[in-house]
Amino acid sequence: MVQNRKIGCVAVFLLLVFSGVDLRSQTHVAETRERPIRVDVELVLVNVSVIDPYNRFVTGLEKEHFQIFEDKKKQNVLHFSNEDVPISIGLLFDASGSMSGKMDKARMAVQQFFRTANPQDEFFLIDFNDRPHHVVDFTRDADLLQSKLSFTEAKGRTALLDAIYLGLNEMRKARHSRKVLLVISDGGDNHSRYTERDIKRVVREADVQIYAVGIYEPYSSRSRTPEELAGPSLLTEIAEMTGGRQFPVENLNDLPDIARKIGRELRNLYVVGYAPTNSKRDGKWRKIQVKLAPPRGLPPLHLYNKSGYYAPLQ
Repeated sequence: MVQNRKIGCVAVFLLLVFSGVDLRSQTHVAETRERPIRVDVELVLVNVSVIDPYNRFVTGLEKEHFQIFEDKKKQNVLHFSNEDVPISIGLLFDASGSMSGKMDKARMAVQQFFRTANPQDEFFLIDFNDRPHHVVDFTRDADLLQSKLSFTEAKGRTALLDAIYLGLNEMRKARHSRKVLLVISDGGDNHSRYTERDIKRVVREADVQIYAVGIYEPYSSRSRTPEELAGPSLLTEIAEMTGGRQFPVENLNDLPDIARKIGRELRNLYVVGYAPTNSKRDGKWRKIQVKLAPPRGLPPLHLYNKSGYYAPLQ
């Protein structure tokens, strides 16, 4: 069971500005800069994607445009950023028999995704068919992962849920605070030991965003198994629980563009942080809701963020 509970102590450096202080006083400002005050605050950090009606991410928003609620109670936003920071990324690559004929395009998608990477990013690779295989440990060498994928053969069934479980477990070794699993698969699970319920529980406990590229054949091409029919909804639900998204693909030629788009989205996330007004360390589930008050003139926007977190225990 993943024990990584999403809430941690982070050091927040604050320059204190008291009411009534003349901000034009250069002497006071200089003194404040020379003596930053270190305050330890328990922050919940929430990654937020903002998407317009054309499925494009929206940049340029500011702290005042976001409101955040925990268990329906409004929280005070203490941290806000949208900087490109290093990420720990796990690639879960479907190598089951049904991927035969799709492998070249899927490899090309991975290549495009890596082109959006930050030089400080780290990656690991798990491929899966009858069971998941840990192929490459955390490394900054994206070329190594691509080299290993070039030898991957499509065969066997699909242990998708087992691969997600293994990927979340591997994330315990991550060096960076931002963690992402990218799943590339063509359908539902049909060979895992872990159940959907098991995985949803583990996903809830992990501070890991999940993005998925679902490669689905058109309905008219052939009859689908029940597992394949359930695949899109399964990947969508798991991804959106974490604040990630699933991108369905029916035309293989769209794969590289979709992978590149996910990479760019990861570089344009907003990070909103707050200190919970509920300070109880009871291990209970806390529901998170983020609302947007965008500038005038923007079309309706859609937000993606994780659904909640488990409070720490004493």
